[in-house]
Amino acid sequence: MTPDVRPFRFGASGQGNEPAGPAALPQLARRIEALGYDVFLVPDHLGDQLAPLPALATLAGATERIRLGTMVLANDFRHPALLAKEAATVDIVSGGRLELGIGAGWLRDEYDAAGIPFDSPRLRIERLGETVVLLTALWSGQPVTFAGEHYRVDGLVGSPRPVQRPRPPLVIGGGGPRVLELAAQHADIVSVAVRSTPKGRMRAGDLTLAATAARVAHVRRHADGRDVELSWPVTSVVLTEDRRAVAQAHLDAFAAGHPDIELDVALTVDDVLDSPYLALGTPAQIAEQLRHVRDVTGMSYPAVFPTHAEAFAPVVELLAGT
Repeated sequence: MTPDVRPFRFGASGQGNEPAGPAALPQLARRIEALGYDVFLVPDHLGDQLAPLPALATLAGATERIRLGTMVLANDFRHPALLAKEAATVDIVSGGRLELGIGAGWLRDEYDAAGIPFDSPRLRIERLGETVVLLTALWSGQPVTFAGEHYRVDGLVGSPRPVQRPRPPLVIGGGGPRVLELAAQHADIVSVAVRSTPKGRMRAGDLTLAATAARVAHVRRHADGRDVELSWPVTSVVLTEDRRAVAQAHLDAFAAGHPDIELDVALTVDDVLDSPYLALGTPAQIAEQLRHVRDVTGMSYPAVFPTHAEAFAPVVELLAGT
């Protein structure tokens, strides 16, 4: 491994809407911790799930080692002054284990249902940029006066201050060029996602390794030499001895109108097998695939959904610390 390549870290997520009810979330987090994952992540939606920051505060007392993160907050759901206070509180009660993930917001149906204006991507990304500046300033403990296009703060002293200094690691996620530019310039961790439609369907063309490498190259061009960690979501994990057959089954599902995929380009079986976002095969094959992804892109921090955490655990065991 070359010096500029990071060791693997692994995340797994849970929403707080498990079949056993919200009380099952601490149990799930403890299980993810026992399986060797590095980060437990909670998403941010207005539907059937716990609110992410209060959930993480609860999980701080239920876990010991694992870091706690959001993947990712919708910026427009909270004012940055309130977010700074709540995030700092989570960092304090967890003993400095918070990784705060935030994005520009993307799921229009939730905005519409809540009566929140779903502005153009440009405006949403502008607001996200102002939030990032304000969070960093408010976590300094100094009086903050800020007059932006979207937010105003007048002499506010951020309190409490987080344990981690100068701030908890900031994760910015997205798939479009503008949000990735913002992430490159300000985030500690960039989550390189697949672009999505307003209805939340992933664009199939972005699943390929080549398209992912192009998005990573865009991040590096705008990072101006900053050393950022690169993360990405693994959306499908299937343990199998016949990975080509499973890849073909994925293609067939895409062609039949998969509810989560917009088939904007024609994909091949090899495209599916090489995709960073699809983990298909034996644990050893998936581990080799992830090493190849890291060699090509530099990405080293995959995160899986809770339904995949048990299946993916043997891969974590093979790659942990490497």
